[in-house]
Amino acid sequence: MQVIRDINKLRELRRSWQSAREVIAFVPTMGNLHKGHLRLVEHAKRNASKVVVSIFVNPLQFGPDEDLDAYPRTLDADQQSLSKLGVDVLFMPSAQDIYPSGLEQQTFVEVPGLSYMICGASRPGHFRGVATIVCKLFNMVQPNQAFFGEKDFQQLQVIKAMVSDLSMNLSIHGVPTERESDGLAMSSRNHYLSAEQRRVAPTLYALICKMADEIKAGRRDFSVMVSDLKSKLVKAGLKPDYIEVRDSHSLLQVGHEDKDLVILAAAFLGKTRLIDNVQIRI
Repeated sequence: MQVIRDINKLRELRRSWQSAREVIAFVPTMGNLHKGHLRLVEHAKRNASKVVVSIFVNPLQFGPDEDLDAYPRTLDADQQSLSKLGVDVLFMPSAQDIYPSGLEQQTFVEVPGLSYMICGASRPGHFRGVATIVCKLFNMVQPNQAFFGEKDFQQLQVIKAMVSDLSMNLSIHGVPTERESDGLAMSSRNHYLSAEQRRVAPTLYALICKMADEIKAGRRDFSVMVSDLKSKLVKAGLKPDYIEVRDSHSLLQVGHEDKDLVILAAAFLGKTRLIDNVQIRI
């Protein structure tokens, strides 16, 4: 596995791959890799002849009160895991390379509509930061395919919309959420949880699964269901951020004709923000 920090070296390698007609898959990450990230790499390897993984903790997607400085960095372990999987290139650009003029002078990419609702309403500017860094990385790596986890469901839709709207020549693949044995969605932030919080954390997924089953069985009083779910979360010790039932393609409010739905949920457990979702076909 080559470790590349310089953008020009990456582009030089990319040109050689292009000449050899290699199919290039890309997995962008912020490091602190867990089994969910590694599953993305495995999918990438099955679909391409060359795989690039990036590690860059992107300051543009963190709010002023969020955990940029405390975000876990486990570079040695990450490199070992990626090398074992046969990744071709680990790309680790510096903040100076990514944002040479600083964050305040950075040209940004923003997907209207999708970026402002649900999670975007709770974290203003977050999806602008995500779209900007992903767009920049796509321009640097120039992959044929890119792989993202479905745990960050709204993020996946934002990236798909950006790729379509900007006529980017690559395909975006969503990969199902990797879970612990008790259902908790794997996340780099799970290590913030205390032992007691870790015991409680799977409650979020369990409750939205139950809600999904009720919807499949014919319930449509979504506002009542959401209110009841929030009460159960509070009783369990979580602080709900949002619970939404949306069309899984547009993320707009559900209409009578919609058949593909998604329950999107976020809740705080102590200082840790958990997010999850369940997709529903009715």
